[in-house]
Amino acid sequence: MLHPLRYFDPDPTVRQIASELYMTVRDRPLLCPHGHVDPGLFSLNKPFPDPAQLIIIPDHYVFRMLYSRGIRLEDLGILPLDGSSFEKDPRVIWKIFSENFYLFAGTPTGIWLTQEFEEVFGVTEKLDTRNGMHIYDHIRDKLQEPEFLPRALFKRFNIEVLSTTDGAADTLEHHKTIRESGWDGKIIPCFRPDAVTNLLHPAWRENIDALSAVTGMAITSYKHFIQALEKQREFFKSMGAVSTDHGVEEPFTHALSGREAEDIFKRALARNISGDDARLFTGHMLMEMARMSCEDGLAMQIHPGCYRNHNEKLFKKFGPDKGSDIPLATEYTRNLKELLNTYGNNPSFTLIIFTLDESTYSRELAPLAGHYPAMKIGPAWWFHDSIQGMIRQREQVLETAGVYNLVGFIDDTRAFPSIPVRHDLARRIDSNYLAGLVARHIIDMEDASRMIGALAYDLSKQAYKL
Repeated sequence: MLHPLRYFDPDPTVRQIASELYMTVRDRPLLCPHGHVDPGLFSLNKPFPDPAQLIIIPDHYVFRMLYSRGIRLEDLGILPLDGSSFEKDPRVIWKIFSENFYLFAGTPTGIWLTQEFEEVFGVTEKLDTRNGMHIYDHIRDKLQEPEFLPRALFKRFNIEVLSTTDGAADTLEHHKTIRESGWDGKIIPCFRPDAVTNLLHPAWRENIDALSAVTGMAITSYKHFIQALEKQREFFKSMGAVSTDHGVEEPFTHALSGREAEDIFKRALARNISGDDARLFTGHMLMEMARMSCEDGLAMQIHPGCYRNHNEKLFKKFGPDKGSDIPLATEYTRNLKELLNTYGNNPSFTLIIFTLDESTYSRELAPLAGHYPAMKIGPAWWFHDSIQGMIRQREQVLETAGVYNLVGFIDDTRAFPSIPVRHDLARRIDSNYLAGLVARHIIDMEDASRMIGALAYDLSKQAYKL
């Protein structure tokens, strides 16, 4: 099914150059410095249970499309919070998926899965209602082979390093087990403190108690809170962490005085805060995290601009991360001014900004990254992690920020078997984009060869200090 020159321009000149560039990076190792793969896969190293639990149930890209066409999440094996009855037979779940696979034609999910089926599992037929169960049995049998255990696939995929995303109170037990096992695969954590820095998180107080327990510090004040976070960052770094991650609705940054931060924190402990309090505290904590990054060297990632759990009925029934998160219009120039003026010129600081608002690429993000030494632009993310999304970002960013103020490609996925496919797609799209510049004599092949190597590997290695 897979054409060797897929995704390249049909113009023969561009296609030939793109193919030449792609071949120089096709087999380079994969750097995965930000993602959501469960580290337990590699500490336990057990066979994946079945194709439905591997490919459908954990992947919101898959089930959000099916839900949009009227298929219930219960019928796709998604467990309601109340524990009520739901579909448990993976063959039934897969049957629904295969009957509706045509819905993904032309989408990133369809592209990823088609290549994953062929290159990872050896499936050379297009999935549909006629062959769905045959393909299910084929993949199920493959998953029982030693070559398909998580650690074996990690090596087969040529992954050099893979970062997970872990809460501030995480004890990183799976990471410890991996280290103690003697396995040489490099799995590292990423420090994500949203659950304790967002005062409106529904379990905020419980998360503070968990942070107290893991640090052995009674967090009864803002001062103690900061000390606990610094202690956990040090622990994460000792376990290999190279970055922090911050998911916020808006990238608002503002430093509070010590007294102001203490007053808000005490009101939060008393469960007596307002939305304004929470906004100010989150903005202040981004400033504090930037300060800490200047001190400990962890790259700081900010993922803003998403309205979480837009479908309230679905959220109440199934909880978060069920495909109903929607992008928001986002402003960066004013919101990041205080942070960048305070830390953006610091050579010890790396700030990586992602966006779901493509209108900001050329208007705000490229000019900011093209000026402040600390700031880098993350890859096309989430809804824009696609062929056209990658092209739009390159077209809007490169002229102002250049290639070298980006961080290359980051797969940012929970779907472990899709990682090599996502990197391959990005390498092909970047090769084709640069080939177009060569064909129009904007850059030469020497420039293009250097740039494709940077986008495929070098920029991520440099930005995350891997």
